[in-house]
Amino acid sequence: MCRYRPAWCAMLWFCAACLLLTTNVTAQSGSTIRVRLADGFDFPVGKPDAEGFYKSRGYWPNGHLGEDWNGKGGGDSDLGAPIYAAARGVVIFSQNIGVGWGNCILVRHVYREQDGRIAMVDSLYAHLHERKVRLHDLVEKGQLVGTMGGNNGMYFVHLHFEMRKNLHIGMNRSSFARDSSNYYSPTAFINAHRALSSSAQKYDVPVNNFAPYGRSLADVDSGGSRSAGVAVPAFSASSAVGGGDAAAKPSDDFWSRLKSKMRGGEVVPANEDKR
Repeated sequence: MCRYRPAWCAMLWFCAACLLLTTNVTAQSGSTIRVRLADGFDFPVGKPDAEGFYKSRGYWPNGHLGEDWNGKGGGDSDLGAPIYAAARGVVIFSQNIGVGWGNCILVRHVYREQDGRIAMVDSLYAHLHERKVRLHDLVEKGQLVGTMGGNNGMYFVHLHFEMRKNLHIGMNRSSFARDSSNYYSPTAFINAHRALSSSAQKYDVPVNNFAPYGRSLADVDSGGSRSAGVAVPAFSASSAVGGGDAAAKPSDDFWSRLKSKMRGGEVVPANEDKR
């Protein structure tokens, strides 16, 4: 029995349910996580304007698909330098896969284009010394997500940074065209999206909609790690900017549904599909 006044008991139950619902949990394959729109993009080093760093290699289609950022101190003097999330989003990959990648983080961002379209884009942070976020963590622009490394000595210390418009690439770049149909020039994208319109509205962002490293989407579709009955939208170059998946959908009236369930004495489990 609650030892507080009835009104306070109701408030405590309501807050407890909110805490459960807003705690980051591992999502089912093919599911979605609700994320607020990004309010703009900044550089992942020397935030917000890459102060103290320089771009040692740029982006070019059918060649280098991202940008390499180094500290101006030269050599490995930038080992352990902080790496920041380029924008608000959700972590869709955080793992050390070795080979040429090492420690990698992928963050998915949902944002509003200047023409009003809701779009999504993935940012990749590779060769990290340390990863500071976990799978399905929600992150804010400028939040520490990792530290700069060189893939355990394979390379001189630097950050390899990519911006992907195709949300299915994951860690399997060889399965996709190495051109601007799938990738953005990171600096060009950031400079064009420094300040964006945002709100408290949350949107359903798909997660786990790409194949694990070394596997194909066909393998996953045929009984791999995806949940049965959950379709992964196909990528089309004609999709909305940043898309690849269907446009993100705004959340339902979540608070009214929660209040209704609380009035009925139902406590919402943390892993409930809230769509």
